[in-house]
Amino acid sequence: MHDFSTPCVWMPHRVSYGETDTMGVLYYAEYLHLFERIRSEYIRQCGMSYADVEKKGIFLPVREARCRYRAPARYDDLVRIRAASEWGRASLRFVYEIWNEDKTRLLAEGMTQHALVNAQSRPVAVPDWFRQLFNRLQ
Repeated sequence: MHDFSTPCVWMPHRVSYGETDTMGVLYYAEYLHLFERIRSEYIRQCGMSYADVEKKGIFLPVREARCRYRAPARYDDLVRIRAASEWGRASLRFVYEIWNEDKTRLLAEGMTQHALVNAQSRPVAVPDWFRQLFNRLQ
């Protein structure tokens, strides 16, 4: 296992047939979808759904997304996805890794950078309640 920010959240995922290309390999764009799923799970494990975060007036549009593919995941593979977060003044960065079932082979790694904006799409500083929410994983 590689060095990784802590705390982190893990989530299992079984690769479905519909997520694969004609070679039975997890389609490259699906990795970003998996990043989105673990990001939502990360926030949920902090104690609030992302829908509730939006109801409180904070939105997290993606400013940048990156994925480095290291080894293929295939149809019916069980993969393990993990995520951690890092703060900026008015931004939030999530880092991700996707591992094989027994966590012996890194399949992909990536990140998404998010602005924090209000309902009018204006940048806002990280509210104390939001930072405290993430501190619950400590």
